Amino acid sequence: MAGNREFLNRRLHSLLGVIPIGVFLMQHLVVNNFATRGPEAFNNAADFMGNLPFRIVLETVIIYLPILFHAIYGLYIAFTAKNNAGKYGYFRNWMFLLQRVSGVITLIFITWHVWQTRVAAAFGAHVDYDMMANILSSPFMFGFYVIGVISTIFHFANGLWSFFVSWGITVSPRSQVISTYFTIGVFIVLSIIGISTLLAFV
Repeated sequence: MAGNREFLNRRLHSLLGVIPIGVFLMQHLVVNNFATRGPEAFNNAADFMGNLPFRIVLETVIIYLPILFHAIYGLYIAFTAKNNAGKYGYFRNWMFLLQRVSGVITLIFITWHVWQTRVAAAFGAHVDYDMMANILSSPFMFGFYVIGVISTIFHFANGLWSFFVSWGITVSPRSQVISTYFTIGVFIVLSIIGISTLLAFV
């Protein structure tokens, strides 16, 4: 019984990492990338997202609750998993280890980012180009955001590979190799979008 519950929890954890969390991540990266077109373009995009109907309900149900479950169960996996990268050194073993490490870094980054933006907005701050430019004007915070963004994107892209396997989409070794190249491509493309966005605020 406990084994079945853990199996279902892991499947749900994997699913939520892609839908809706992964979808939200890609949408968030694309919207923020409007900063590369200038402050006005970013502010218009941010205001549009901020004025969506039932925004609080949508954020809670589609973003915060799934992230909360994914984070809590992810920490359980991270600290109970038997990492063997040091013993074997195979590519997938290293990806297994880096997935757990990036998960912890991502959780810290997301928590801080939400505090600096959404929580600040709840107390009257306006989330706009100037806010992000002010945050990223600090070299320390810029470095923190670079690490956080790359870690988050890696965690999603590598988790996407695991999702394909755990949900029976990539069963054969060949399909898993193709999936590896695909997810590496996802990581590269999203990283370019994310880093170019950060540079646009500097």
